[in-house]
Amino acid sequence: MRTAAPFPPPFTTLRDGLQRLLRPAIGFRHPDDVVKDPDLTPGEKRAILSSWSSDACAVEGRPDLRWMLGCDEPVPLHEVLDALERLERREGRVRAAVGGEEVRAAC
Repeated sequence: MRTAAPFPPPFTTLRDGLQRLLRPAIGFRHPDDVVKDPDLTPGEKRAILSSWSSDACAVEGRPDLRWMLGCDEPVPLHEVLDALERLERREGRVRAAVGGEEVRAAC
């Protein structure tokens, strides 16, 4: 009999799962992964992407790259900003569709 893993991929160990709970940005390889995550609220997605775009994640000598803790390699800043813009556009469409009320959107 096959049992389900306690954490969905890519979190296969308790340590990985705890890191994700304590630092929600850990585990995302690309900004698109943040936008597509069904378990995060739009506000949480925005916070992660904003953090990723900050100077704190800048690669020394390469201001066009951002390296989030837990990622294997840096990501171009424009990809982080593009993901943030897509999230904002989606949220704007959802708010407009419900008469300006903010609701949780399934991204």
